[in-house]
Amino acid sequence: MLVFCSKNKELRNKPKLYKMAFKPANNIQDLQYFGEFGGVNPSISDSSTYTFLSAKTMFDTFEGNADGCYLYSRHSSPSNLYLGEALAAMEGTETANVSASGMGAITSTLLQLCGAGDHIISSRTIYGGTYAFLKNFTPRFNISTSFVNITNIEEVEACITKNTKVIFCESVSNPLLEVADLPGLSKLAKAHNLKLVVDNTFSPLSISPAVLGADVVLHSLTKFINGSSDTVGGVVCGTQEFINELRNVNDGASMLLGSTMDSLRAASILKNLRTLHIRIQQHSKNALYLAKKFEADGLKTVYPGLKSHPSHDLFKRMMNPIYGFGGMLTIDVGSSEKANELMELMQNRNLGYLAVSLGFYKTLFSAPGSSTSSEIPEDEQKAMGLSNGLIRFSIGLDADIERTYDMMYDSMKILNILNPKNSYASHL
Repeated sequence: MLVFCSKNKELRNKPKLYKMAFKPANNIQDLQYFGEFGGVNPSISDSSTYTFLSAKTMFDTFEGNADGCYLYSRHSSPSNLYLGEALAAMEGTETANVSASGMGAITSTLLQLCGAGDHIISSRTIYGGTYAFLKNFTPRFNISTSFVNITNIEEVEACITKNTKVIFCESVSNPLLEVADLPGLSKLAKAHNLKLVVDNTFSPLSISPAVLGADVVLHSLTKFINGSSDTVGGVVCGTQEFINELRNVNDGASMLLGSTMDSLRAASILKNLRTLHIRIQQHSKNALYLAKKFEADGLKTVYPGLKSHPSHDLFKRMMNPIYGFGGMLTIDVGSSEKANELMELMQNRNLGYLAVSLGFYKTLFSAPGSSTSSEIPEDEQKAMGLSNGLIRFSIGLDADIERTYDMMYDSMKILNILNPKNSYASHL
């Protein structure tokens, strides 16, 4: 039997979204998709274009008036919509649109919300690619950006002008792990009729920005959500109205800029999403253990789960407790030379990889100042507290985290990082 223009709604159970006692993993679990022949995984739509039984239906689809019909895979596809619905359920939004990369999600969102003459307020500590887009690319379209300390609500409000359209931040910032007061920013945004756009890549499940008042939630699916460092992807989670605008064939940024996710990749990420709740708990458990140990050793350690973190209490008020404080932490070993030596030694001892990105099942470490944040000028790095000796860790799923710590500790001792006379820690 041939079925056209159908999303098989009778085979798909959409979860109810509750703002109180929000449980994102339950929403993902409650989604059931049946494959074409009854498979437990949805069938992969391996087509770039779709047929219509009548010319009128094609016309209606172009006009956006044919619900359930597929036009062209750059616009949407069944596989991409399955993944988008699951991610919307996770974040508690009406729907979502997946893209070929996290930057594809970020750039299309901001260009959809802003035009010539508009103004964006952004956190000063954000992913380097996002910073470069806002600092170097959007000015070509006469879109300006003010970079602020996002943890200071008064500073954010002071930057609002009559042309401001968006407040942009990361729930937990890359790489300094600053925590945004999402309820406070949401209240401010609504008071000034602005959109609060939040990149939640560092803290999926741990924090649910839409429940806390964000208008749009973004992710690089490449990281924790996919979890196996084998694909690149992004997602925009928001209202049905906004996602429709992104997909509009006449002026939608996602449709016209063409950052389209491949259906095979969408199907792969959807499978990995099913285990995200287990992985995040282990990432967080391991990261908290190491952070406490490193801090006790006298290292300058930044992790939201530590009481010494300036936003520890704020994170606790916003978090979904069972998922912990996330898998990202930083330490400062005093110099780029020491940082590089330590990372090389840890890699040689199979403790992880000297690599950018995050969310892998093995630990990844990098020096952000010369890698993922290298787009930010050195004077601005210094002003925000990003030092040459900072190492960013994406903590893996190690089964024996005590053994991992012992080996990391030994590596630091070998390099005199923990030596009382030579170490940076001795000067804290």
